[in-house]
Amino acid sequence: MTPTPPSSASASAFAAVDLGATSGRVILGHVGPDTLDLTEVHRFPNTPVRLPDGLRWDVLSLFQGVLDGLREAARSGGVASIGVDTWAVDYGLLDADGALLGHPYHYRDDRTDGAAERVWAAVSRQELYGVTGLQHLPFNTVFQLASTEGTVQRDVARTLLLVPDLVIHWLTGSIGAEETNASTTGLLDARTGTWSQDLLRRLSLDPALFPPLRAPGDPAGALLPHVAAYTGLDPRTPVTTVASHDTASAVAAVPATEPGFAYISCGTWSLAGLELDAPVLSEASRAANFTNERGVDGTVRYLRNIMGLWLLEECRRTWDGQGLPTHIPTLLAEAARAEPFASVVDPDAPEFLAPGDMPARIRASCARTGQRVPGSQGAVVRCVLESLALAHRRTLRQAAALAGRDVTRIHLVGGGARNDLLCRLTADATGLPVVAGPTEATALGNILVQARAAGLVGDLADMRRLIASTQPLRSYTPGGDSAAWDAAAARLDSAPRNP
Repeated sequence: MTPTPPSSASASAFAAVDLGATSGRVILGHVGPDTLDLTEVHRFPNTPVRLPDGLRWDVLSLFQGVLDGLREAARSGGVASIGVDTWAVDYGLLDADGALLGHPYHYRDDRTDGAAERVWAAVSRQELYGVTGLQHLPFNTVFQLASTEGTVQRDVARTLLLVPDLVIHWLTGSIGAEETNASTTGLLDARTGTWSQDLLRRLSLDPALFPPLRAPGDPAGALLPHVAAYTGLDPRTPVTTVASHDTASAVAAVPATEPGFAYISCGTWSLAGLELDAPVLSEASRAANFTNERGVDGTVRYLRNIMGLWLLEECRRTWDGQGLPTHIPTLLAEAARAEPFASVVDPDAPEFLAPGDMPARIRASCARTGQRVPGSQGAVVRCVLESLALAHRRTLRQAAALAGRDVTRIHLVGGGARNDLLCRLTADATGLPVVAGPTEATALGNILVQARAAGLVGDLADMRRLIASTQPLRSYTPGGDSAAWDAAAARLDSAPRNP
């Protein structure tokens, strides 16, 4: 039964629990006919832990951060609803008593090496794409599950919960699978939006592992008594299902008021693509490695994952350990002065996926491909940002061709919207105007789905109009030397691949 929300007039704020790859936050959003204000009430680190059996998420520490954040939200006033979004693909397994069977693995753990081949032995990659429409990434949930075959944990597991569903379970006791995140598993039918029973059977996966699906806006339950007691929130406070894949929430917050837009949700990853009404499941789409993931209101997020600002953040982490400067404005200023197009890399090359000495890997890639090896920090950053801009260009042009769409402008949302140089380079590389912002797109999408469930805003178009009229945005007009971008792209396309 849907809980009756608190009736207090002060219960006007919506709490977004937003868990990212490096930190988690609880953000309060106040929504009105012409207002949309956000306040971050608590931030906490998300630090993975390497154990003898692999790289794991410290979900207990994360959940404690969620509880502390909700307590701060309660101290700030009434909370009308709570929504949870996180990254995709990773999951926890529960036993028959509902206990978590170990900390969830991190998607960057190498346990999935060779797992795809085991899956493809049962279901060819063409068949798998024809059902799920999912981009091949070595850490997709389907491959993670293949790597657990024959383990004790897998044998005793009774329920699989993706990370946001696990957090909701711990808040409310309810069991469910939100559909935008479920669409990243490689087990959801892209046409029907339901778990593919045929795939589960052929991959020897127990259908009972996979909970009933929920849509953004559905009620997920009220707070458990001990959660309400710790946080100080009214025990009737509802948890509302939002687009729990953080990219789905971010795309819902794209401030597009006209058709013909593409989007880039830019942070640790760059998710670049189009919003469609139906999936593109062609062989050409599979070969180009595009994904069809679900969005709000049955939309399809047709996109490709690009290794985003992870490259820059790993460079900074390495430099920090070496005692070198890591101040972002300083690094970007140095990059702006560095020689353009001295060297470019493929951000999605496998050697850039795992944590490690990223500057050394970038230099090694440049040396291997016969390009100038960047020496200074500014030159490395310039290489990273021009390489990302080229990846944005290549991906959006392919998406438009495969979907048969014309693109007239790009909306770049998320933390990358703060990076003035990246936004300018993306406009120059693509030859399209770029609208940058909002930076807090994920939290805004989370909060507006909650507000819509409460009857405060209308459809997806209304949500976007409210964002466009209330949030700070910056516009970039393409310029620069288009021939130089063409030459850099050709150089990258002809470079030898890592064996």
